[in-house]
Amino acid sequence: MVIGAGPAGLTAARELTTHDIKPVVLEMSASVGGIARTESHNDYRFDIGGHRFFTKVKEVDDLWHEVMGEDFIRVSRLSRIYYRGKFFAYPLQLLGTLRNLGIYESVRIVLSYLKWNVFPIRDEENFEQWVINRFGRRLYLHFFKSYTEKVWGIPCTQIRADWAAQRIQNLSLVRAVLHSLTGRHDTSTLIDEFYYPRLGPGMMWQRFQQLVEDAGGEVHLRSQVISLRHDGDRVRSIGVQDDSGRRELQVSHVISSMPLSGLVLKMDPPPPPHVLDAARSLKYRDFLIVTLILQGPDPFPDNWLYVHGTDVMVGRIQNFRSWSEELVPEPDKASIGMEYFCNTDDPLWNKSDDELLAFAEDELARLGLAAGSKVVDGAVIRQEKAYPVYDEHYQDAVDVIREYLEKFPNLQSVGRNGMHRYNNQDHSMLTGLLAARNVVEKNQRDLWEVNVERSYHEEFVTDEAGDV
Repeated sequence: MVIGAGPAGLTAARELTTHDIKPVVLEMSASVGGIARTESHNDYRFDIGGHRFFTKVKEVDDLWHEVMGEDFIRVSRLSRIYYRGKFFAYPLQLLGTLRNLGIYESVRIVLSYLKWNVFPIRDEENFEQWVINRFGRRLYLHFFKSYTEKVWGIPCTQIRADWAAQRIQNLSLVRAVLHSLTGRHDTSTLIDEFYYPRLGPGMMWQRFQQLVEDAGGEVHLRSQVISLRHDGDRVRSIGVQDDSGRRELQVSHVISSMPLSGLVLKMDPPPPPHVLDAARSLKYRDFLIVTLILQGPDPFPDNWLYVHGTDVMVGRIQNFRSWSEELVPEPDKASIGMEYFCNTDDPLWNKSDDELLAFAEDELARLGLAAGSKVVDGAVIRQEKAYPVYDEHYQDAVDVIREYLEKFPNLQSVGRNGMHRYNNQDHSMLTGLLAARNVVEKNQRDLWEVNVERSYHEEFVTDEAGDV
């Protein structure tokens, strides 16, 4: 049994079929792909969060190309920071940065960098300390603090330092300046191109679904897991609520990609109180994207812009044509996605679709990227539990939950939310692959060892090859 039809779950299911096992996949939503699905509105297609297909995990890369074939297109990477009405390239370009910030502020950035390198913070416990030690306080204030707090909704001092090490490892001000002077970079974190399904990332996961079903597996949509019954040693059955009502499915093995907290809270009988407390302490960041169709040309050429500063709430803006021409059916119109990071109890989340469309239109105009009069259509897409939060308590909670789950040899948790780890698609898929092999092989692989080294991934700001 596989819970969840996102990248991790479907990869596990597909791998099981290669070993003549016919898995049953349960997905609570109406489509496959999870946050990597592709939504549509009036023939316009939207990528939720933006998904660059780039990996150094050869097995995953081979699988992508095998499944997509000629429908896997090569796309140029262009992402910039939009700050104080100006575009900042990354990697940093010396002349452009000087021009945008001015010589006075640029000198202050360099002096701040030197100061914190000579007198670093000794104990790096949070995101703020980690970044300041590597970039200096001035650069942190310009290009890290506001955007990061916009994304996570908590102060940078409450975000664990290990999240920073995972997301922006192997980048520094020195490397950025050297790149701006030489035109070359020596870090493997930066890519110039990536692959992409021509109809959006959901095309990939629809293909995976088809492969699973063609091999005799089953993928059930709108099927919500409501309980995992166990005898204290093994999970024996799963309670499912679907359109036909409630049913109980007997299981031999379970691979779960549902949120780690939800998995624990659905165990029957329930775990000990301290495990339940750990599950309830895990936090997630929700996400909504307001898509706007504009009359006229694209307002910018980037795959997406990172919007810094606190004068607007939008965190990132996608240009869907820059991912694939086929996402935008009308050549005389542009399609963009205004991305907002929030929680389900926030006033923003609870605005009506019409209110959100008007709000996003106003912010786009205030940024000076496009006049509100250019907007001719739009749609709103909401995604709960999009990103696991690395607050100061999460690691202790995850450790408690891991110790509890290890008592069940036929239960494995995989993927981003399934491990409460900020995985990209490739690492999520790798956990699914290994979990499936653990089912059929005696040599058990530790899924928690996947993704401990993140040095090859890109992005100077809090971003990845697949999402934020």
